[in-house]
Amino acid sequence: MLTDEQKRFYAENGYLMVEDAVTPEQLARLRDITYRLIDASRTVDESNAVYDLDRGHGPDSPRLTRIKLPHKQDPYFWEILTNSAVTEVLNDLLGSDTTIITSKLNTKAPGGGAAVEWHQDWAFYPHTNDDLLAFGLMLEDVDAANGPLMVIPGTHRGPVLSHEANGVFAGAIDPDDPLFEKDRAVTLTGKAGSMTVHHCRTLHGSAPNVSDRARLILFYECARADAWPILGASSYIHELGQRRFWQDLQDRVVTGRPCLTPRLEPVPVRMPLPPPPDNTSIFKTQQSAGQKSAFA
Repeated sequence: MLTDEQKRFYAENGYLMVEDAVTPEQLARLRDITYRLIDASRTVDESNAVYDLDRGHGPDSPRLTRIKLPHKQDPYFWEILTNSAVTEVLNDLLGSDTTIITSKLNTKAPGGGAAVEWHQDWAFYPHTNDDLLAFGLMLEDVDAANGPLMVIPGTHRGPVLSHEANGVFAGAIDPDDPLFEKDRAVTLTGKAGSMTVHHCRTLHGSAPNVSDRARLILFYECARADAWPILGASSYIHELGQRRFWQDLQDRVVTGRPCLTPRLEPVPVRMPLPPPPDNTSIFKTQQSAGQKSAFA
């Protein structure tokens, strides 16, 4: 699927744009499922296991920040990850044995859908090595007005910046951090069906959606199978115990098989502790910790 030049670009810059990652038929079905899920949120009046609600949400105007774990809400999301061109990109970059960490469908509503402050995914879930990435599959066209993903090239090869504020993990960097070079940011826009890829250590964020159009991006966060999570993150897996962890691992295999010999690499790690007042989502983590916004 990927050319050698694309692989080199990803290795050097920590991000990539892949056009036509799904077929028109696959895109149409993904959109249909997504809009049905959004419509079903009209009866929901507080965030729950499926929906994170945005300000102004109501039965007449559903406004969400996120649909949680879409691959568990409808099996077609899992099929796209495991049996499409998306799968080919995954294997090109991480090898034949891969697992999913999480998925999410960020649904920035028109007219001010919530920003995601600048952060590195690695700060949330450090592993024994950093062969982890995130796909961002665009379900609608994304342009500069509706809150596109922005990345800073090369930061996947640099330090893990502080994601702390007011003595707790904030899930976002201080925009005044001297290592934050915002002027180097690259904005990733594209047509529906395009897919961004970013390395787990790449610094990224996205502004509010100030357009009159929805911004729907389906995110899959995946790992090479020999990357094992480090205790201390907020992931549910640390609460499972050995037997349930093993069963859960079988369910998270995307391609190949689980690996029982974790690969340890000398990668920089900062643990996401102490926890913030509310860590039920990245939005709540960033808000409850009181980190200064880069988009204010």
